[in-house]
Amino acid sequence: MNILAILLILPLLGFVAALVLPASVTKRFVLWFSLLIFGVSLLLIGTVQMRPAAMSWVTDTAWIDTPAIRFHIGLDATSLWLVILTTFLIPVAAYISQRTILHRPKEFFAYLLLLEFGLIGVFSSLDLFLYYVFWEVVLVPMYFLIGVWGGPNRIYAATKFFVYTMAGSMLMLVAILFIYTKAGTFDLPAILLQMEMGKIGFSQSEELALFLAFFLAFAVKVPIFPLHTWLPDAYAEAPTGATLLMAAVLSKMGTYSLLRFNLNLFPRASHDCAPWIVTLAIIGIVYGALIALVQPNMKRLVAYSSISHLGFVVLGIFSGNQFGLDGAVYQMLCHAISTGALFILIGYLEERNKSLEIVDFGGIATPAPNFAAVFLVATLASIGLPLLNNFVGEFLILQGAAQANIWWAAFAALGVVLSACYMLWFYQRTFFGEAKVQMADLAPREWITITPLLVLMLWMGIFTQTWLPGISASNKVLLDRTMSKTVAMEVTK
Repeated sequence: MNILAILLILPLLGFVAALVLPASVTKRFVLWFSLLIFGVSLLLIGTVQMRPAAMSWVTDTAWIDTPAIRFHIGLDATSLWLVILTTFLIPVAAYISQRTILHRPKEFFAYLLLLEFGLIGVFSSLDLFLYYVFWEVVLVPMYFLIGVWGGPNRIYAATKFFVYTMAGSMLMLVAILFIYTKAGTFDLPAILLQMEMGKIGFSQSEELALFLAFFLAFAVKVPIFPLHTWLPDAYAEAPTGATLLMAAVLSKMGTYSLLRFNLNLFPRASHDCAPWIVTLAIIGIVYGALIALVQPNMKRLVAYSSISHLGFVVLGIFSGNQFGLDGAVYQMLCHAISTGALFILIGYLEERNKSLEIVDFGGIATPAPNFAAVFLVATLASIGLPLLNNFVGEFLILQGAAQANIWWAAFAALGVVLSACYMLWFYQRTFFGEAKVQMADLAPREWITITPLLVLMLWMGIFTQTWLPGISASNKVLLDRTMSKTVAMEVTK
């Protein structure tokens, strides 16, 4: 059994153990066990980085004979970093929840490991049915994390999240079953090989319908305008640990899946639909930024900023060139770090003042200068200041968009300007002006969680070659495959 298979099984074993262990030790067990999982995940890096465009750590064995479903998992450079992002942020979420989750802590911390199991499965699955199973597994713990431990409107937010996601998932399942009737297998590499050899194919109308079925499922999860309305409620009502994971990792399930499945399986439809999808992405960029400008609630403000930032990722994916794809993948990782840091810091503010309303804060920089300095770094990273992480991803995306259509880049750039407006205004109202609250500065345990994120903001902004060469090699293979298929189909037409 290889390391990836072990990594996938460990969270499930931890989930079962957390349910069995006494409640008094569950918090510490989940924290230390999730740190162990993170350590194991780091062992994956060397092998993948040597062959970033190929699938490494592959396990491929029969699971169910009829229908033919395989337990097929593997990683390339893109999925590798998303798996490591997951294993890195789960212990962070567990640590920041140690003091805040007092009601039924056993179940809360156990659900974190079940969520990790599903997320690793989503990012590593190479069988469509197996992927769908993991996709649905993720939905269950997140529903309970919001619905049981969330704010006053938690039931409404959790139900809305569940219904939106499940509706999209049903369409995707129908599309997966249709592909199986054509290919006789759910195995993604086998399906792609049959398509390349001309053994199976889809008519233009079939490919468009299948593309839309997958796209809607992923668009809800990202979310893409106008399927975003569940997000502000879920982010605002969820406890800080769950909000961190939703913003940093769950949203990447949608963007990663657009790359892995829509572009791979439906290249012609991806090319044909790109203009209107880009239009929706740009609307989301500007709309999210404008709505963030008028938000009185901190979590809702950062939630709407996420809609804007993730619109950049979708823009990069459907720009259809190397710069756009590289920027999209890199921005997935950068957004997770910067927005995750903002939600953690907002959670610390909520703990201190029992409020998320911006009007209840002011003048924090005087009693808590370290808090103000750290929050400023996270704010500037979110804006995309050079030398911090988001700048690299957004620059590559805008470069890719300009290469495809200069107007796409021009309109999307407006979102960068607006992000500076709402984030700096938010920072000014919260940390400067008349002191409304007396707050303690960052405590040692709070430095423990935020310091790694600060380091990554600088590292990803300056030493981009740690990540980009492998990501670029993986994207080049995808781009070459989709472009060759699109050109061949155009010639056939």
